[in-house]
Amino acid sequence: MTQKTSTVSNQVMWNRMISVVEEQAQALIRTAFSTSVREAGDLSAGVYDTKGQMLAQAVTGTPGHVNAMAESVGHFIRRIGYDNIFAGDVYVTNDPWEGTGHLHDITVVTPSFYKGSLVGFLACTAHVVDIGGRGFGADANSVYEEGLYIPIMKFAQKGEVDMTLINLLRGNVREPDQVVGDFYALATCNEVGHRRLSDMMEEFDLSDLSGISTFILENSRRATLDRIAALPRAQATGAMTIDGYSKPVVLRVSLDVQADRIICDFEGTSGLDKKGINVPLVYTKAYACYALKCAIAPEIPNNAASLAPFEVTAPENSIVNALHPAPVALRHVIGHMIPDAVYDALDKILPDTVPAEGAGTLCNFQVSLRPRTDVKAREIAVRAEVLAFNSGGSGARPTADGMNATAFPSGVKTMPVEATEHTGPVIIWRKELRPDSGGAGKYRGGLGQYMVVGASEDHEFDFSAMFDRVDHPARGRQGGKNGASTTVKREDGTPMKGKGKQFVPAGGRVMLAFPGGAGYGNPAERDAELVRRDLIRGYISKDMAKEEYGMSNEDIASVFEANKSEFN
Repeated sequence: MTQKTSTVSNQVMWNRMISVVEEQAQALIRTAFSTSVREAGDLSAGVYDTKGQMLAQAVTGTPGHVNAMAESVGHFIRRIGYDNIFAGDVYVTNDPWEGTGHLHDITVVTPSFYKGSLVGFLACTAHVVDIGGRGFGADANSVYEEGLYIPIMKFAQKGEVDMTLINLLRGNVREPDQVVGDFYALATCNEVGHRRLSDMMEEFDLSDLSGISTFILENSRRATLDRIAALPRAQATGAMTIDGYSKPVVLRVSLDVQADRIICDFEGTSGLDKKGINVPLVYTKAYACYALKCAIAPEIPNNAASLAPFEVTAPENSIVNALHPAPVALRHVIGHMIPDAVYDALDKILPDTVPAEGAGTLCNFQVSLRPRTDVKAREIAVRAEVLAFNSGGSGARPTADGMNATAFPSGVKTMPVEATEHTGPVIIWRKELRPDSGGAGKYRGGLGQYMVVGASEDHEFDFSAMFDRVDHPARGRQGGKNGASTTVKREDGTPMKGKGKQFVPAGGRVMLAFPGGAGYGNPAERDAELVRRDLIRGYISKDMAKEEYGMSNEDIASVFEANKSEFN
């Protein structure tokens, strides 16, 4: 029976529920084995009602995981069946089409029972460093090559872990302790959420979540529809070209703002790629919805009802609606560009609202290290898989500069050098901001980074590149200039590919320059004090100050003279 409570009590419970899932996410960060989770926050956590509708998400996490996971719990319920759901169960999958887009993401769902009755579900997702197959990269020709596939199944039944699944995992991945440890961390994360949810229900004397669920979903739906209703009824198209794997990819999108929904259609987008950069529709929806919510209703909590009015469609077997068995390991490389494509259209409907283009996709790479083979390596040489999360610059905003080395839209953190080097014998020789990489404008684009990557003398390695913006830099908006392109090369200057696994011999180094965000508005309108500040901080060079912002030699000299201590 639904209990009646006051609006104030419902709001308190709603806030408490958000705290529950945030503690759930923090438990995963504290217990995870993979640095991608522990250091970068590449995860999600949420609580769902008995129908599988997301009620609340953790603040920590990525929109790709959260919004894709919003759909996945319904798949778990359908596959497992209510008659087969028991207290103590834990379910798992890495199905790209019923999970969060590729095999490296493990989604774990746990039913929550209170006083003997099913009251909801806790779910979480995390990226594991290795899931077998070719390894994390773009090189596969089908999903079968990309790693071990786990259909929706029980990781534990009534508290008993399926050791056959554990043994299969151990036998198919390169980092068995790390991967199995992450499975247990995910299960523990949900258990923490379940305990806190039970505590909340006891405190507020609830027998089920139906009342608070109705309150959350109805208010979120109404608030989102009010925002959409206030927009102009309009249609617009947007497009952008990005690097792709062996040939450029065109993302094309049309927006249709109606009275009670926004339809986002990707008709005209490039078809499937032969390599693993294709995107399942669930991931496309996740980032298209995120882009629209950021621009239109950023403060409305993210849940099933606030996502529902954003309808996303794409032609089957386009690169943003890849069907099985397309290779999808690097679905984020294309998927993270979707918000910029959506904003190219939305800017024509809501001017002075959305940012200029940024780096978009994360600047990740994976290093597969092994003892060198050109000469005998010492016994201390080991095999290791090291995944590094890094970011270029974000695009300038209509009223503010872009953020340096900050991931938009994914929101994950850049991993510290110390954490990266701790996971294996990789050496980060250089990591610093990249001057002049932010596009000039009234508001400057965020800066990218320089990195130089190598290994200890006893190791050679395969370098799996996962970059974009090599040939297609971030585009400026409203007169702003483009950001700097990505560059990837060997220490002798030999260019390397932006995507794919490439061998680096012992002693070799990879020189990386990550892209900058684009500028917003005419550079001639930039505040002179901001130009001086950028010059003092080293964000721009003297040449850029002169050529892009019209600063005279005399003014530049006076800046340096007045700030001698900053340059010594």
